[in-house]
Amino acid sequence: MDTKILSIWVAGLTLALAVFSCSEGKDESSRRILLADNWFVQQSERVNLPGSVISGRILDTTDWFRATVPSTVMGVLLDNGLYSNIFIADSLKNVNPMPFERSWWYRTKFHIPKLKDHQHVILKFDGISYYANIWLNGKLVASRDSIFGSFRTFSFDVTRYIEDPVCVLAVEVFRQKPGDFGLGFVDWNPPPADNNMGIWRDVFVDITGAVAIKNAQVRTDKLSQNPDEASLSVVAELINYSSREVNGKLIGNSEDFSFSVPVRLREEERKTIRLTPAEIKSLRVSKPKLWWCNNMGVPNMHNLNLRFVDNNDVSDIADIPFGIRTVETYMNAGGHRGFKLNGKEILIRGAGWTDDIFLRDTPERNEIQAQYVKHMNLNTIRFESFWGTSRNIYRLCDKYGLLAMVGWSCQWEWPNYLGKECDEFGGIKSEADMDLIVRSLEDQIYYLRNHPGIIAWMVGSDMIPRPALENRYKELINRIDDRPYLAAASKRNSTVSGPTGVKMNGPYNYVGPGYWYTDSLNGGAFGFNTETGPGPQVPVLETLQKMLPADKLWPLNALWNYHCNPSTSFGSLDIFNNALYQQYGTPSSLKNYLLKSDVQSYDAMRGMFEAFRVNRPNSTGIIQWMLNSAWPSFYWQLYDYYLLPTAAYYAARKANAPLQIIYNYGNHNLYLVNETMDKQEKLKARILLTDMNGRALVSEELMLSIDENTTRKIFSIPSAVGYTYLSLELLNGNNEFLADNFYWLTAFPEEYNWEKTEWFYTPLKDPAGFKHLNYIPPAKVEINFTHSIINDIPVVDVKLTNSSEKPAFFVNLSLKDASNNTLFPVFWDDNYVSLLPGVTRTYRCMLPSVKSPAGEINLIISGWNVKEEVVKIML
Repeated sequence: MDTKILSIWVAGLTLALAVFSCSEGKDESSRRILLADNWFVQQSERVNLPGSVISGRILDTTDWFRATVPSTVMGVLLDNGLYSNIFIADSLKNVNPMPFERSWWYRTKFHIPKLKDHQHVILKFDGISYYANIWLNGKLVASRDSIFGSFRTFSFDVTRYIEDPVCVLAVEVFRQKPGDFGLGFVDWNPPPADNNMGIWRDVFVDITGAVAIKNAQVRTDKLSQNPDEASLSVVAELINYSSREVNGKLIGNSEDFSFSVPVRLREEERKTIRLTPAEIKSLRVSKPKLWWCNNMGVPNMHNLNLRFVDNNDVSDIADIPFGIRTVETYMNAGGHRGFKLNGKEILIRGAGWTDDIFLRDTPERNEIQAQYVKHMNLNTIRFESFWGTSRNIYRLCDKYGLLAMVGWSCQWEWPNYLGKECDEFGGIKSEADMDLIVRSLEDQIYYLRNHPGIIAWMVGSDMIPRPALENRYKELINRIDDRPYLAAASKRNSTVSGPTGVKMNGPYNYVGPGYWYTDSLNGGAFGFNTETGPGPQVPVLETLQKMLPADKLWPLNALWNYHCNPSTSFGSLDIFNNALYQQYGTPSSLKNYLLKSDVQSYDAMRGMFEAFRVNRPNSTGIIQWMLNSAWPSFYWQLYDYYLLPTAAYYAARKANAPLQIIYNYGNHNLYLVNETMDKQEKLKARILLTDMNGRALVSEELMLSIDENTTRKIFSIPSAVGYTYLSLELLNGNNEFLADNFYWLTAFPEEYNWEKTEWFYTPLKDPAGFKHLNYIPPAKVEINFTHSIINDIPVVDVKLTNSSEKPAFFVNLSLKDASNNTLFPVFWDDNYVSLLPGVTRTYRCMLPSVKSPAGEINLIISGWNVKEEVVKIML
């Protein structure tokens, strides 16, 4: 048994036995075996003895590929070294797809302990792509005519196939065909050659007694207005696998409630048990610890330990994590949909997730990404399609207070991606298609519904489902879950559920910060934009060197385009670069190009998020397209494939600080934003508008207060004359630093050619004028640092002082090891910063990935007009 699963199981059983007497469960029949290791994979036409594959006979695996599960075939081949430098240049397109036209075998052996007469063995698959034949100990358990659909889960009572402690499981998988409703990345990146065929989610064996617990859930049915009280309910399905009647007890224990209820099950009966405060008074919880999203409160999690006891034996045991919270939607005065968490309106601020192109994300990689989302002060991840090779990423959302919007991909709605004819409702047309997708949605909701972070099921993307299908979705969700659903991510009007109240009108390519404040028809800062963004975010040089041969790094060339996007609209950086060249000047080198692209990306990303915060309550949500990349790319990423943050990462963090002062590019006003759940009083705002030499044009100090979870106008900035810097600082009543913001402004802001707006962007008519930045004089920054250990994590504090008479513009801080590799993950409280003359700031960096003592590391400081310096630090 996997040691982690074993420890969880033992901990749950110990807790249960400590609370209930041994007479109610002196024995146990429940355990789980995760089948993750000791797998071998091989193509079917290379298997000479298929009888050996499916049986326990000795099989020569010399030419088989070692594997773990979950995995796709391409992932296995990569791990075995078959493709080297898969991401360099255009190597990916040279992978031959023909080997994946035939089936592939997955095979493993595992050990089953000696079974008691009343015990049952349940084999479970959380995800197979796309068709499969499943064999256990030489016997066909199920065949591809019933085992298909990437989003189905499968469960089999295989007790009758167990004759020996050593079991052989063999799974023959087949790739999805055109027209199949499977996995896919749409136009986000090139498709993998195998179409992600394989066992892409967990496989495990449950050993239970006569009765098993399935699909257990704790729901929050109601919160009082304060809320001082929560009404909960517990739902669980009980399955009697035996041919006898069972009279047992369902026993539950949590920190806030406990129960023991008698249950009678006829032979081979399935029964759903629902317990409410009417039956169990303790399910009405006083002063509950609620689950809140990031920056609104603590994401408190709870656990329910469930046991079914039959004849004094623990037949099955389940630990159910849950959060106490309510989710609801509303329509604002403008007809835009918003969300409420625990009765409080929330501005959805998030980004779109993708898995690794070969579905190779690990729990460690997921942990870093979830920490990144929290660190950027975002509160939501949108999962278009049910991404994640396990529940791990959703557990991390729960842990870090991240909301999740989960739903189907638009690839099922367009013929060029689905591979068959589509209409205004997409490609799910026939009764058989609808049967498959409804069953798939049911499986996914059961799979994920215990995660409080999930706030909506998105049953359509670009299009709404046809009414017959949506009616089935609606009935299903009402029956098995308590969350709202959205019929589409776009602005649509359903005959079943009415207007969606959301939009996805672009842009997806570069627009400047002023766009979001001035556009009132398309993607601007009003309503809920479910996917949008200012286009490319160019990664750091270190990542470029893993994408391109040394002789193709500069100037830009066709290999750069290959790493953009397979669609014609995003197949190059031309739109982004044309704006960059016009606004900041033609780059003189690769280093100069990266610097200018960072400045442009930072300004665009910050402006987008800030505009949605400023325009509350008319704005209700914004999802940046995207959060991450499935492969090394130039498009749609707040951090790159190798988990190195882009400049846009720190722009998002700055824009979404819980307390922040924001400049509105549309009306030149300043706004104070308070996202916390506390009224803020005795705040001090320092406002300084300077010329390019740092001389003050406007200097104000304001005393302010602001209510919880709101935005208010606080000041008007004169229209820019020439070129200016705007420095904003927020302090508390003790003059302690809370937040700052820094803008570079021009009397010549960008203007848009609105009548030529396309679905993916609005072209510039006149670009903003920032070429003067190429001629600003150099600045001198003095560097001091200290390092310490806080909660076992190394911490570096870097104090920067602008000792010159000129502003220091766009200063970047990074940490590298002795081999010049960037350390990650590291968490700077701010980066890409600007300092007016005489200003001193201290920036803290947490290094959870570095074990102390770490030896020597390098601190690199560089900027637009600040010469690069390297400071050695001994940790």
